[in-house]
Amino acid sequence: MNLTSLLMLTDSRLPAGTHAHSGGLEAAVAAGRVGDAADLYSFLLGRLTTAGLTGAAFAAAALEAAVVETVGGPDEALFAELDAEYEARTPSPAQRRASRKLGRQLLRAVRAGWPGPALVAAAAVHPEGPHQPIAFGAAGAAAGLSAYDVAVGSALGSVSGPANAATRLLGIDPDAVTAVLAALEPVIQDIADSAVKAALGPISELPSFSAPRLDISAEHHSTWEVRLFAS
Repeated sequence: MNLTSLLMLTDSRLPAGTHAHSGGLEAAVAAGRVGDAADLYSFLLGRLTTAGLTGAAFAAAALEAAVVETVGGPDEALFAELDAEYEARTPSPAQRRASRKLGRQLLRAVRAGWPGPALVAAAAVHPEGPHQPIAFGAAGAAAGLSAYDVAVGSALGSVSGPANAATRLLGIDPDAVTAVLAALEPVIQDIADSAVKAALGPISELPSFSAPRLDISAEHHSTWEVRLFAS
């Protein structure tokens, strides 16, 4: 494990835009579904085991795609296939837009520290940028990480962003948020293990776990005139 690079890629100070997104928590708080640390744990656990697992598997698969060389470098067709499959697993247009924006911002940030052909191949999959897990896998390849590294980082990112948002949305004690994340650590490890195993199979068979309430809430949230977070 290239621990330093992994920590840098998952650091909230990386200018990749994740601080502006709540991962659906803002809508859940507004709807009264999340009001305290116990609710936050349940919300994050649900997010981790659905969208989190799917994203982690795609990130790991994208890293594996980065090492498949063609004459011009990494196989862009594999990145394009992964991006299309992830698009199909993201039914909410609002979440699709957010994912591509985060992917685009992540690639821009990573180019400053770890430029490489994997980033170029990932950027080429769509005019608006790749989905965030595809970008994260390419970033991990550029930084010399393993598939397990990016699976852990992606799984952690699926809950750390909303957890950070909880301090603003709920006024919750940051120490309580830390306790929630610590309690999720074994699940994060299990999700990463499952993601890496899934990434070794056919792209069409990558996880497709859904969270319909997150999808519906994302569409409602996108219509709000006043909101703290972009998603």
